[in-house]
Amino acid sequence: MIVLGIHTAGPACDVALIRGDEVLAETLVPMVRGQDAQLPGLVDDLLRRTDTALRAIDRFAVVTGPGSFTGIRVGVAFVRGLSLATGAPSVGVTTLEAALPGGQQGSAIVALPAQKRPPDITFWTQTFRTGMPTDEATEMSAVQLQAKLSEHPHLVFGDRDALAPHIQGAQIHAATPTARRAAQFAATLDPEDHPPRPTYARNPDAALPGSKKP
Repeated sequence: MIVLGIHTAGPACDVALIRGDEVLAETLVPMVRGQDAQLPGLVDDLLRRTDTALRAIDRFAVVTGPGSFTGIRVGVAFVRGLSLATGAPSVGVTTLEAALPGGQQGSAIVALPAQKRPPDITFWTQTFRTGMPTDEATEMSAVQLQAKLSEHPHLVFGDRDALAPHIQGAQIHAATPTARRAAQFAATLDPEDHPPRPTYARNPDAALPGSKKP
């Protein structure tokens, strides 16, 4: 199975093409905005370098968030368009799913920074059992995360530098979301159960004129 993975929910435009266990090619260009302008060209270059026709792709995978609001929408809209044009299914993968290393066994939690400025330090989190999610992506405070780990120990994956000051008594394994891992994970999923739909894990900060923030 050939899978094209796309990750624009973070501070980069990240694309990868895999066939089974083989990574055919991948490209990551750091950027905090402008993914909509760069993404089509990066995908086209990837296909040219691997001599792969767009219609030869069996599945499209996209990181659906949580993360950059604009980046999430860019990636999801682009993959939906590719799926519509080719007829190949598209699969949504959360940012936490795209960070969990392959082959993970037992109970694990992935935690990535959400709000980074004190006093409101929070993390995006999702828990897993033998590589598959057991809950939805959510946002929790550092205190809540420590309490969760104290009550139910898990292997911890994520941003070591961000987590270390807040997590006691657990070894933290470095992990970061990638288009490659999104493609690999999407290959194991049923597209019907994992549509490419944005995952925000929190209410939007913005409010309409004359309304109050949620």
